[in-house]
Amino acid sequence: MANQYSQIAQEIKNKIYHPVYFFSGEEAFYIDQLSDLIEDKVLNEVEREFDLSIIYGREVSVTDIIMAAKSFPMMAPQKVIIVKEAQAVDKIEELDKYINNPSRSTLLVICYKYKKIDGRTAFAKNLAKKAVFFESPKLYDNQIPTWINDWCNAQGYKISSKSCVMLTEFLGTDLSRIANELNKLFINIDKSKEITPELIEYYIGISKDYNVFELQKTLGKKDLAGTYKILAYFISNHKDNPLVKVIPLIFPFFQKLLIYKQIPSSSDSKTIASAIGVNPFYVKDYQAAAQNYDMNKLIKIISILREYDVKSKGVDSNSVPDGELMKEMFYKITH
Repeated sequence: MANQYSQIAQEIKNKIYHPVYFFSGEEAFYIDQLSDLIEDKVLNEVEREFDLSIIYGREVSVTDIIMAAKSFPMMAPQKVIIVKEAQAVDKIEELDKYINNPSRSTLLVICYKYKKIDGRTAFAKNLAKKAVFFESPKLYDNQIPTWINDWCNAQGYKISSKSCVMLTEFLGTDLSRIANELNKLFINIDKSKEITPELIEYYIGISKDYNVFELQKTLGKKDLAGTYKILAYFISNHKDNPLVKVIPLIFPFFQKLLIYKQIPSSSDSKTIASAIGVNPFYVKDYQAAAQNYDMNKLIKIISILREYDVKSKGVDSNSVPDGELMKEMFYKITH
């Protein structure tokens, strides 16, 4: 995906254009990046006033799109038509007749977000042959740290592994949000500096000591003092660390630890990393944590997390304050 994205982006920057672009997939970030690049690079400021049209799928039909694409440019050699939210266009496969014979004086950009075209259909096969067809799948949680590292490198910055994990756990899998937060760093730091937890804490506001990544480490080591120190911080900063947000972030740690316990001891780090869905760099943390938890305890912890996930959403909690629920849950986990 990243290689194809880079190739398309480079062609646009080099003014190598194609009549039809079809960007689809569950991950909107790359779709937005490419459509914004076309909007910015193909036409100059004056030409955009006359020859750039941005339309929305819920407001147009296939016929409207084709008619717009067949109209002639006014000021530029080519006009640009960007169809946003194209997944809302009814019977979009009827664009086939235009894709087979597109106007050479138009760049038609279709942004089909949050879902993908069925690759088995004649429409998808035709797109692959006759248009620039880019599919952007949603990344899994364990792929995000690597994505952050690669994205920073592409912008000319270095970032530490711990920083990648911190950002993942604080920001989740929303690539647009992650990129926006990274931009705060890019604006403020020199490319010669590595992006460290300290810089993330200063510019983005994620604590380098009191975060879910550090909490997982203390839980893995059965470091009660460290765990309750972070817990106290979470409770005192409740708005940023509600129980309903904390549970989904620590649940995967114990779930992966449970999977790890079932992997043959002779397996190498790469096999283990693939099985539990983490970067091989973090396998040693799971190996260490596995020494502190047996299967029965892990199963019990999973059950506790599920119980308090329900309570954190107001079910069977009898209006118990969030902080008290958090204390209860961690007491049960650690005892």
